[in-house]
Amino acid sequence: MRIKILLLFLAVSAFCEAQYSFSGYTNTDEWDKSVYLSIVEDYRKMSGVYSEQIIAKTIADSTGFFEFKGNMLDTENRIYRIHVDRCSEVQQGVNHFNGHCSDSEELLFIAKNSDTLKLPFSFGNQVFCRVESNNPKANAFVKIDSLKNDMRFAYGEFRSEANRKLNNKKWFKTLQYFGEALNEPLAELYIYAYLSDRSSDLHNYYVEDLKQNSYYDHLKTRLETTYPNASYTTQYRNELAADRYLLAASTGKTASNWNTLLYSILALSVLLNLFFLYQFWKRNTSKLEDLKAKLSKQEQVVLEHLLLDKTNKDIAESLFLSVSTVKSHTNNIYKKLNVQSRDDAKSLFIK
Repeated sequence: MRIKILLLFLAVSAFCEAQYSFSGYTNTDEWDKSVYLSIVEDYRKMSGVYSEQIIAKTIADSTGFFEFKGNMLDTENRIYRIHVDRCSEVQQGVNHFNGHCSDSEELLFIAKNSDTLKLPFSFGNQVFCRVESNNPKANAFVKIDSLKNDMRFAYGEFRSEANRKLNNKKWFKTLQYFGEALNEPLAELYIYAYLSDRSSDLHNYYVEDLKQNSYYDHLKTRLETTYPNASYTTQYRNELAADRYLLAASTGKTASNWNTLLYSILALSVLLNLFFLYQFWKRNTSKLEDLKAKLSKQEQVVLEHLLLDKTNKDIAESLFLSVSTVKSHTNNIYKKLNVQSRDDAKSLFIK
């Protein structure tokens, strides 16, 4: 009986202390050692480098190994991105303009707070080409990208207008069916964003498909059922309503004031996105305050000095403490924050 109680206690403790671990290797001869973890809350910004999405930064060691870990992510699946680039901090503001970065590598994946994700080197030491995870949904975006590569090959086989039109029709449906078969609404949104992109050749097929295909309503239902409180669901619902209104307006089925309504919808969408960004910032700030609350007053003071990259000797002189006392405080800070080094601690508080 005691053994059963102990096992139950350990199981409950493991659940309560659920942590994520996203690790991998990058070629430090080719890429900067800085590795970034982002949360993607706008599915129109899945690809690219956006500073407002970054939630953690770590430094790869001499072998190229890096790891993000903690327990601050959402308990439900969300879209995350890990990326590396060759841009210095001075260059980033220019090279990352509008999210575009031509000198970077990235990986999109689906994860939650309790997931383990490993990114080993693939063929020819390529980064971010393989995913090993305890979450069966993690690989969904990699599978979609692989299918899109097959699509590009099919387009390039014969460079004629006739071949392009045939492939447009074929691959539009192929991608749509493939996304639905993955049984993961977030993966379907990745495909939806691609098919409905106004700059894509496939957009015309999307417009025609929207007129008569119930797929889009079914996707909305799947999102509302699986992710009722996620920003993706609200964004998709608003976009679908706006596209249908535009479609109806183009066929003369709306009143003459459709512009006003469209602008209202767009304004509402912007306000909602700002609200979700504020909520995310507020939630992140609250988590940082909770972390600091774990520390004693003296440890909080030492932490502030650590974040300023001061040495133990400098901290000891500033606070009139011995170096050994500073080291003791530092070790206590590492244990309470569940980190291994100063860089790990800085990644929690400095974005």
